[in-house]
Amino acid sequence: MAVVKPFRCVRPAPEVVSQVAALPYDVYSRKEAKEEVQGKPLSFLNIDRPETQFPDDYDMYSEQVYLKAKELLNDRIADRTFVTGTVDAYYIYELTMDGRTQTGIVACSSIDDYLNGIIKKHENTREEKELDRIRHVDVTNAHTGPIFLAYRATDEINKIVNLVTGTDELYDFTSEDGIRHRVWKIDSADMVSAVETAFAKVPATYIADGHHRAASAVKVGLKRRKENPDYTGREQFNYFLSVLFPDEQLMIMPYNRVVKDLNGLSKDAFLKKVDDSFEIRRAGDVGVSPFEPKEKATFGMLLDGIWYKLTLKKEAAKAVKNDPVKSLDVSVLQDCLLGPVLGIGDPRTDKRIDFIGGIRGLKELERRVAQDMEIAFSMYPTSIEELLSVADAGLLMPPKSTWFEPKLRSGLFIHMLG
Repeated sequence: MAVVKPFRCVRPAPEVVSQVAALPYDVYSRKEAKEEVQGKPLSFLNIDRPETQFPDDYDMYSEQVYLKAKELLNDRIADRTFVTGTVDAYYIYELTMDGRTQTGIVACSSIDDYLNGIIKKHENTREEKELDRIRHVDVTNAHTGPIFLAYRATDEINKIVNLVTGTDELYDFTSEDGIRHRVWKIDSADMVSAVETAFAKVPATYIADGHHRAASAVKVGLKRRKENPDYTGREQFNYFLSVLFPDEQLMIMPYNRVVKDLNGLSKDAFLKKVDDSFEIRRAGDVGVSPFEPKEKATFGMLLDGIWYKLTLKKEAAKAVKNDPVKSLDVSVLQDCLLGPVLGIGDPRTDKRIDFIGGIRGLKELERRVAQDMEIAFSMYPTSIEELLSVADAGLLMPPKSTWFEPKLRSGLFIHMLG
């Protein structure tokens, strides 16, 4: 059962919260991050991406860069941009985007739950991507970006959330992208106990977004255990910052694909190979009707200025029907087209393929094809139930299977490791 603990949160003073809150560090390139922090001295991105404080040619993985993050965080605590809680508490974090609301509980999750499989994963991580966050967490002594976790909704937790969100907010602001953020605090002994007890009945939680951040946090915790062999398990480094959302509230957007070339094939030869597994129907012209799939096993394809609708043939669909991974649309496209036809063997490393988050829309696919790619594919989104089923089976999804919106803001909640 899940161990979900309250903690003493470091958080922004209410009068500056909208200036502090920032999108996650990994949605920006180095150039974009530096541009984003210009004129925004309180933006948490300054701390999350401390290389923005250095010249463009400075080694962004230098020890001095991580020390700068620590210095900036300590300065913001000293000047009261951030305030530190005096009691262990939970927080409720509500995000509203385009009229749709999702409400999660901010808490600390156990690194042992991660190690023992109670916190379930659906993606592999790459060590080189973990190293930066390991050093950031270790040097700043803080978890600065929450891990986005999901759980199967329970009436007990829903009732607690509904009760608390009927009271006055701690924060209420709208970010530059139009998303409304509201936060409440749970610090009464009875309510804290009720939340902890309710989560102790939840058999598993699931990483929705933040696999690399979670792996990095756990590795720092294990490093601290080695450095403190007499640890009791109650130390803060045994836990990591998370926001836990009920599955019924979450929306996954598609993660679309663009490919550089047709793998040496002519258009006619390519379409003939695609016809082995898919029914192909013209769907419209560029600028008239980009094709957005409305059901599983259908795909949009933009080639030579024309949008096509691809539908997986019945024989191929039947062959993967009962496999939680192979039946995913991202797997179908990879296994039936990207791999055998376009020669994309490993989409993690192949430079001929790129991935476009659904938030950018289908016009972005058209732009990329006009600019530097030859073919694009629009996807039907993976469902949250598919994600949970894959994780429950102990399996892994292909890369770039899910795009969650809205993104959790960094800087609203900080967990100090000691």
